[in-house]
Amino acid sequence: MSIKADEISSLIKQQIEDFDGDIEVNDVGTVIEVGDGIARAHGLDNAMAGELLEFSNGVMGMAQNLEENNVGIVILGPFADIKEGDEVRRTGRVMQVPVGEELLGRVVNPLGQPIDGKGPVETSKNREIESPAPSIMDRQSVEEPLQTGIKAIDALVPIGRGQRELIIGDRQTGKTTVAVDTILNQKNEDMLCIYVAIGQKDSTVRSTVETFRRYGVLDKTIVVSAGASEPAPLLYLAPYAGVSMGEDFMYNGKHVVVVYDDLTKQAAAYRELSLLLRRPPGREAFPGDVFYLHSRLLERAAKLNDDKGGGSLTALPFVETQAGDIGAYIPTNVISITDGQIFLQSDLFFSGVRPAINAGLSVSRVGGSAQLKAMKKVAGTLRLDLASFRELEAFAQFGSDLDKSTQAKLDRGARTVEVLKQGLHEPIDVEKQVMIIYALTKGFLDDIPVNDVTRFEKEFHIWLDENRKELLNTLRETGKLTEGDEMSEAVEAFKKVFAPTET
Repeated sequence: MSIKADEISSLIKQQIEDFDGDIEVNDVGTVIEVGDGIARAHGLDNAMAGELLEFSNGVMGMAQNLEENNVGIVILGPFADIKEGDEVRRTGRVMQVPVGEELLGRVVNPLGQPIDGKGPVETSKNREIESPAPSIMDRQSVEEPLQTGIKAIDALVPIGRGQRELIIGDRQTGKTTVAVDTILNQKNEDMLCIYVAIGQKDSTVRSTVETFRRYGVLDKTIVVSAGASEPAPLLYLAPYAGVSMGEDFMYNGKHVVVVYDDLTKQAAAYRELSLLLRRPPGREAFPGDVFYLHSRLLERAAKLNDDKGGGSLTALPFVETQAGDIGAYIPTNVISITDGQIFLQSDLFFSGVRPAINAGLSVSRVGGSAQLKAMKKVAGTLRLDLASFRELEAFAQFGSDLDKSTQAKLDRGARTVEVLKQGLHEPIDVEKQVMIIYALTKGFLDDIPVNDVTRFEKEFHIWLDENRKELLNTLRETGKLTEGDEMSEAVEAFKKVFAPTET
């Protein structure tokens, strides 16, 4: 004969009432069902949404479904030892993670526990992983640039501090490289970095951490890793843990960039949890609140006003597409939440254009006002040049008789594509970017063979460091183009010593 759940509950309540302690009856429940990382408990009448609950074997869980007769609990750890009839207790606190500067240079899991073998993290500060986004009155307009060191981004789709810029594309198109290079470029900037790796192989995360260490940015970076082998709840929590650590810096007047790599895997983990919790599935079997999953995360990115310390949190979320379909459910959700997107195209990637940024589909809705004045001026025509080049390129394949202006546009477009190419882990200072794009848009590269453009750029940067240091410093400090012909004169002077490859 089976015993009803409410009878189990009344028996447990009776036992607790006989126990002389300071625990309320409502603070202790009993497990009535367990499996697949989900437990249902009866008797936790006062449990809060998102509250941490403790099972009798010490494993923690998080209250997710607050139903009339029971509470759906996501188990944050091994669940093999949890059985029906086990006791589960309220802790009275919601999910928190440790925060503070002590985490810099460390690799932690989504619960804030170190996984890099360097001992415990000595911090006394904690922060709830779910917290309200800053209000409109607490914010100010995005006006400072976040320099990525990537020419194609800083020139075409500039990112401002406090912005949310989506990086979207198929797998293996260089999304992670864009984020890693952006973090590497912060080495000499007043910007802290948080890299959240969701559902990645541990070997991949180890390689990324080693790259940060090799280029000297690990000391100002926190890596939050929820590996592919981790249970779904940790993949779901990882981005919230990362943004909470970033918020602590932001509210203390610092600047921080948070990379979520990637939110597609978080959405899949949340779908898994929701289906196990028996929430009704919607489009592509995702629950109805999957939009809210991402919107409440990304809304926490902000540029605070001066009264609040003037700190900023910039979000760079990733979304993986299938065969370039940006019209799928999760991609369209995140596109509508963010302030622009950088679309990486596999066709461009495999044809050797790296970073493989599609200038037509990529946009920054905020960054223009944060872009350096000098860059804004020299890169003004770049997007149109690229767009007309792509159009003419397709057209020119069908015929050889082209008039002079069409051929000139094709030639300029080919050189533009070459200039915007960039090597792996080679971020470029913004003043050098301005100089090479100035040389391109003013026609100084038109007589340089296309095959020599990359070499021209590298040698030009070295020449500038040796011969025009003052010009570079002026560009960096003022952010504006110099008066007179100083920049043109510098390009002309270098062209005289540059030796094109003989054909």
